[in-house]
Amino acid sequence: MSQANLDFPEPSATPARGTYRGRFAPSPTGPLHIGSLVTALASWLDARVHGGTWLVRIEDIDFQRNVPGADRDILAALEAFGLAPDEAPQWQSAHLHRFETALAQLQAIDQLYPCGCTRREIADSVTTIDANGRLRHQTLIYPGTCRNGLNGRPPRAWRVRVPEADTATICFEDRWQGTQCQNIAEAVGDFVLKRADGMWAYQIAVVADDAAQGITDVVRGADLLDSTPRQIYLQQLLGLPPVRYMHVPVVVNADGEKLSKQTGARAINRSQPLAALTEAARHLGLEIRAEDLEGFYRDAVPAWANRIAQLSPAT
Repeated sequence: MSQANLDFPEPSATPARGTYRGRFAPSPTGPLHIGSLVTALASWLDARVHGGTWLVRIEDIDFQRNVPGADRDILAALEAFGLAPDEAPQWQSAHLHRFETALAQLQAIDQLYPCGCTRREIADSVTTIDANGRLRHQTLIYPGTCRNGLNGRPPRAWRVRVPEADTATICFEDRWQGTQCQNIAEAVGDFVLKRADGMWAYQIAVVADDAAQGITDVVRGADLLDSTPRQIYLQQLLGLPPVRYMHVPVVVNADGEKLSKQTGARAINRSQPLAALTEAARHLGLEIRAEDLEGFYRDAVPAWANRIAQLSPAT
């Protein structure tokens, strides 16, 4: 299959492949914090170094966690920090048909099936397979209970089939982390794309949106590194062009936990953008000493070019 077969919208806005297009895709679950700013800055700098386009996409389909007004607050904060997108921001919730289209394509090639398992049932099954009950980005390893039918139970989710373990290893070259390989059959098993209550999984949503927006390069936090093989697998099934990935180190709190709204991350003081940007740059290995925003970005772009050249000559 080709990308055209997916019938994604905005074909006129999709550039020729090879033109760098990156994005920052925050969830509106609270104000921008330093961890988010690190990712936003890294993705913006990478687009500038490559002479590309930088987009902002508000990933707001987890409706239960959305905070009213947080999306506008994030956009206002980015503007205060001088991180304006090159095209109008998009809201993920405005393009749910993209995910339906991708789901239909997977069903048409017999890679999709309904699942009636509860999370408790999966956890019980995992215990017999893995003594540690391994957790992969909130996804328990699925043992394939419903692969051959629901056995009279109502469907609770739609899952995508993954290959057998001997052919299920996905490898990719991460521009920061180096070579990464994961056997998706052993790590997660057949994973959920849509729940019975209509909630979409991050994996299918991000793949469909990136394809529709012509994204060529994804720069994001290393906490999402584990989910990348699943997204590459979906890209392969849907016949989409490959995407280059860079997963930058995440900011952690005093307990070593990823800094987030759930772990007490505080909103950045947007009245002092230079201080926040300098801190974010330092986390990325950039020592920028500037007196204003213009000077910061003037120095940060070549500093980023040098930083990524140290990581890999191919960046």
